[in-house]
Amino acid sequence: MTETAEKRVVKEIKVDLDKCIGCRACEVACSAFHARPRFSATNPARSRIRVIIDELSDLYVPIRAGDNTSAECTGRHIYAINGKEYSECSFCGVSCPSRDYFYEPDSGLPLKCDMCEEDPTLKEPWCVQVCRCDCLTYTEREDEKPVEEEKRGEMEIGLESLAKKFGMDKILDTVARMSSRG
Repeated sequence: MTETAEKRVVKEIKVDLDKCIGCRACEVACSAFHARPRFSATNPARSRIRVIIDELSDLYVPIRAGDNTSAECTGRHIYAINGKEYSECSFCGVSCPSRDYFYEPDSGLPLKCDMCEEDPTLKEPWCVQVCRCDCLTYTEREDEKPVEEEKRGEMEIGLESLAKKFGMDKILDTVARMSSRG
């Protein structure tokens, strides 16, 4: 029995650390694109990309927001770059309890890079378009589609995050109060 594997398009933003100058234009553009209404405000805390800066070593590392996890990782590896040591967390894109990166500042909901795939879909994500030193480049490649597990919806992930922060009773009370307003 021969099965043809399904193909999918994998979208990636590649980072050339030798070119990054730490201008943070990518952060500003991302936060403006995701503001409501779009481009009405800039707040790098709402950005789905962060530039980790070590000015003494002249090192700038753009990190994109990845998945959310409710537990801290067990990896506590140390990386040496140009003679300076960095923890594994310094370059991680996951929003987790051990740090406050990649959480929406008002609601506390986790943020994740969506490659600016809102309507209308952009040719390239905003962070790539505004990067004047070509540190960020956008690529697409075809890959075999893995067998998918059932994924939790955005609503379920958001509600779980709110429940952990405020408690289920407070959420239910708020929903009841909102629904009574009509």
